[in-house]
Amino acid sequence: MLHRYPKRVALIMLVLTALVAAFPLWGEAVFGNQANFMLEKLTLMLILALFAMSLDLLVGIVGLVSLGHALFFGLGAYTLALASPDFSPASMWWMLPLVMGVSACVGLVIGILVIRTKGIFFIMTTLAFGQMLYYFISTSQFAGGTDGVFIMFRPSLALGERTLVDLDNPYSFFYFCLGMLLLGYFFLRWLTRSYFGQVLDGIHDNEHRMQALGYATSGYKLVAFVIAGVMAAIAGMLAAMQYGFANPAQLGWHTSGEVLMMLILGGMGTIFGPILGAFAYEILLYVYEHATTHWPILMGLTIIVAVLVLPRGIAGLIIAPPWQRKPQAASKTLSEREKAAVALSAQPVTPRKEN
Repeated sequence: MLHRYPKRVALIMLVLTALVAAFPLWGEAVFGNQANFMLEKLTLMLILALFAMSLDLLVGIVGLVSLGHALFFGLGAYTLALASPDFSPASMWWMLPLVMGVSACVGLVIGILVIRTKGIFFIMTTLAFGQMLYYFISTSQFAGGTDGVFIMFRPSLALGERTLVDLDNPYSFFYFCLGMLLLGYFFLRWLTRSYFGQVLDGIHDNEHRMQALGYATSGYKLVAFVIAGVMAAIAGMLAAMQYGFANPAQLGWHTSGEVLMMLILGGMGTIFGPILGAFAYEILLYVYEHATTHWPILMGLTIIVAVLVLPRGIAGLIIAPPWQRKPQAASKTLSEREKAAVALSAQPVTPRKEN
């Protein structure tokens, strides 16, 4: 799997990142009174993009399709909600490691059990674990049942008595989420280009061959499963910080389905594709919800068209535009014809017998 893309990919992503980062400068001029709402929507897109990238590590890089990935998303939200004090803000310096530690431990336990399965069995096993936690949280009084748990104060990011980032400020929280997304992106870029990432690529392409070469593929998949779970939990924590509560819906299988659709729209296995998919999905969702009450039908048709027309997602259009694929296909056909001609000319000619 290729993780080195044309320069235009970096250029386009850099322009889009700068455009998003500069939203506080141009948002009010474009959206007017709706600027604050759009800022919240844009912050949600950043959080969902981090969530989608974590799933892409499993689905696109390793080749493990999970329908229970929302388990970690909701786990991060509930860890923050249940560990936060009622009358004072928690410190981000210990809350973030707590969320990462809890999700890593849960991911390790679940991963040891599910990594042994493959294909449809892996899908159903992860779905079962996700639904088990969903029903457990929904029926537990300590977790607020179906109402969830409210978060009175967002965690504080301070050094002594000096506040480094005021997370209660919408703009500061927006840039904090943007920073977490960029940190996750560069981490996955480094991971996929490392030796560990090359092994994951080999597992995705042919796991049996990797096992024959002496690689303990189960261990590599387990580590990837834990890393993806930790990243999803961080995204869930950010989502709980934004909305001020943790709800069982964040654990449901439909949340895993939605983030999987983001991968389909953006392009799996590309790292930057899930970011584009998360933004595209939320924009389409906003447009369809305001267009008709039957917006799920429109969203379903959009996903079907995306699968048929854009099998590699939006990222595929950037990596290999259609106007660049045709010459390659033609040259490939010409090369195959040349090889056939050479092979034909190399065959010995049997002289005809004259009568």
